[in-house]
Amino acid sequence: MITPMRADGSVDVDGAAELAAHLVDECRHDGLVINGTTGESPTTNDAEKESVLRAVVETVGDRAVIVFGAGSNDTRHSIELAGMAQRAGADGLLTVCPYYNKPPQEGIYRHMTAIADASDLPVMLYDIPGRAGVPIESETLIRLAAHPRIVAVKDAKADLFASSQVMAATDLAYYSGDDNLNLAWLSQGAVGFVSVVGHVAGAELHEMIELYRSGDVTGALAIHRRLLPVVTAIMTRTQGVIAVKAALSLLGKPSGVVRAPLVDATPEFTARLREDLITGGIKVEAAE
Repeated sequence: MITPMRADGSVDVDGAAELAAHLVDECRHDGLVINGTTGESPTTNDAEKESVLRAVVETVGDRAVIVFGAGSNDTRHSIELAGMAQRAGADGLLTVCPYYNKPPQEGIYRHMTAIADASDLPVMLYDIPGRAGVPIESETLIRLAAHPRIVAVKDAKADLFASSQVMAATDLAYYSGDDNLNLAWLSQGAVGFVSVVGHVAGAELHEMIELYRSGDVTGALAIHRRLLPVVTAIMTRTQGVIAVKAALSLLGKPSGVVRAPLVDATPEFTARLREDLITGGIKVEAAE
């Protein structure tokens, strides 16, 4: 989930609660990830992270799983965030592969197990070498699966075959972390999506999962194809947070500005985004 901001760049906690309720009650989200990269975690401080988490837990924690992004490239800081998340009422943790400092696989293993040891919460690993600079190798994932609280993976590595091998060798629950591969991931054994596009098409993605699980692959494929313009617009033309905040503004939902070094969507981008959302069957507010 994004972190809504006010016009002055401050965190809009009330907007976060309102958006969380919309995503759960109207868009059929089973859970929300708070303080992920889409939540602009690199530019929010710990107090802001906690205030958003507590607001979301209070608003929808009785009817959705609330996962908190506790990962960073600093193991000690991640441990502190994990403890805070448990105290604030989170149901689980998302721990991204340490980024920029490019640790070896043994360092990644120790980082993840240290976070998992720091609280009683289940952990979802986030494998995204395009941002982290290094992958969580299959052998490391299999080692990590032995930890009793490491239970899931958000995969943005896009190596379906390698991940199939990990799924066959472990009990890790896999979630698609690439909206353009959501349907492909279901076919490989993924249990769901951690989605950016879900901000505007959550109900459709929920239905895709239900149809696929019921054996209606043709119906799931029809949703996949109908959403292609939406996925293209949000995931391929600019940075995802920029695009999805612009999309939410077109839906009249809390979003607001982005924090530097990101920049807000241009009017030209937003106009094209509006067209693509409408083509994909997403209802937007009337243009002024």
